[in-house]
Amino acid sequence: MTRMEYRLLDEALGYPVLFYYDNVNKDEVSLRFACDYLVKGHVVYEKTSCAIENGTYVIYVKRSTEEQAVDYAEAVSARWGSIQIEMREYQENARVYPLVHTFSFKDDDDALLHLQSDYLYVNGREWEKTSAEVDEDRQVYVYYAKPV
Repeated sequence: MTRMEYRLLDEALGYPVLFYYDNVNKDEVSLRFACDYLVKGHVVYEKTSCAIENGTYVIYVKRSTEEQAVDYAEAVSARWGSIQIEMREYQENARVYPLVHTFSFKDDDDALLHLQSDYLYVNGREWEKTSAEVDEDRQVYVYYAKPV
């Protein structure tokens, strides 16, 4: 177990810590390093970089000026002891992205490989990843993709 921090990418402010997590396992750090966005407190943060500093895993972020948090009507069905990844169809200029599929993983490595994949095949279609996020408000990872 280790420490992970989200820091604001602002040199003038000295890169302040926005959020920190003690006793985080490295699998969760890896999943978060694979994400382009963080949604927390109904705010969307964009990842700019990741670092390891003095034994602390750090994700540098800036507040997104282009993305807004979405309140989805359908809730993720929590499954005990599993990691949920929603696949949502990315559509340019959309405010809501349709749910294509929900993956449920018992193994962190399988979830990480899905988040890192550039292409996934779901329901007989190939999908190309546009981005990935961790949505702490809804406790789910989201894989955004468009059909190929």
